Amino acid sequence: MSPLIRLSACFVALMMAMGIGRFALTPQMPHLLSEGQIDLTAAGLIAAANYFGYLLGAVDAMFAQRPQQVQRRLHGGLWLCVLLTLASFWANGFWSHLLLRFGTGVASAWVLVMITSLSQPLAAAAGRPRWGALVFAGPGLGIFLTGLLALVSHRLQQTSATLWLIYAAAALLMMLGVWRLLPQPTVVARPATTHVNPANRGIARLALVYALYGIGYIIPATFLSQMANAQFHGQWQADLFWPCFGLGAAIGVWLVSLRRHDPETTRHWLMATLWLQAAGVFACLLGSGVGLALGVILCGTPFLACMQLVMQRSRELAPHDTQRNAGMLTACFAVGQLSGPLLAALSSHFSGGLQPALLIAGAGLLLAGALAMQARATGPAPCANADAATVRR
Repeated sequence: MSPLIRLSACFVALMMAMGIGRFALTPQMPHLLSEGQIDLTAAGLIAAANYFGYLLGAVDAMFAQRPQQVQRRLHGGLWLCVLLTLASFWANGFWSHLLLRFGTGVASAWVLVMITSLSQPLAAAAGRPRWGALVFAGPGLGIFLTGLLALVSHRLQQTSATLWLIYAAAALLMMLGVWRLLPQPTVVARPATTHVNPANRGIARLALVYALYGIGYIIPATFLSQMANAQFHGQWQADLFWPCFGLGAAIGVWLVSLRRHDPETTRHWLMATLWLQAAGVFACLLGSGVGLALGVILCGTPFLACMQLVMQRSRELAPHDTQRNAGMLTACFAVGQLSGPLLAALSSHFSGGLQPALLIAGAGLLLAGALAMQARATGPAPCANADAATVRR
């Protein structure tokens, strides 16, 4: 089967698992708050449960070595995203939403790690690294879709339960459309190593960068809809911010895919995306519609591009450990983003708002950009097809 078809299926799988399975909570947040199901502190804890599940799913994915293990997690994650989103239709109150978001966190991490380890070597082997990069635009279009559906639901004065049902139907249609088109995992022969690879130090630094990124981006990504809803007093204009965030994220991945593919370029683009997001987080502190609009542009556009750049950087440093490093980096990212909602909950409890949490998040992104700028490849740069030996068919 054509690599383009396989990669398109990966794109749709991430669109569903991440855009709907993982990030559907954000446009639902104003509905759940207005219906009295939760308060802002509880919303932060529910988000934290989602990201804790994401952490556990990423750690588990690191140990999936055999093709059967990879396939079970990929297919199981896709089905869980659909079924748990459907079960949210009956959820009411703090504990039910917390448990369901925990489950979707595990499922979405399985899908992300497995799709990354399958799609990127496939694109490299086909000589189309840009196709592999564009797979990461899938979550952005998924966010755009959930935002548009939330906007329509708000205009039609539907409840959060109805919107969960709509999300589940969309997720089921997408999953059934790509179920048999996804790349198939195969056994990979790894080269034996008898010494410590200097690139491991670069991976460790990259893991710290990714953890700080997780802290920095997650507060606006989780609470953007609620901040817009508070700014516009529940008017429908508030529902425009989340789909614009997702559309900007998809465009950002496309822009980054146009760059020159070499390690130094990847490093500089990663630094730029982190500092742009820091500016966006600080813009959210302005407390105005203009500030939120700047936050959408500056946080949203580099959002998924930064994820793609981190994964590309890891392949440049260690081209033969794609899946293990993807799992490890995703786990570090999950630790960071788990800290974000907990920080937001503390901020809301003690200060009555998110301003202290946003300040810490922006500072974390500035530090991550500085660390990314310092990180240099040790040794010769890998060729564009360095992952060709790990191709999945």
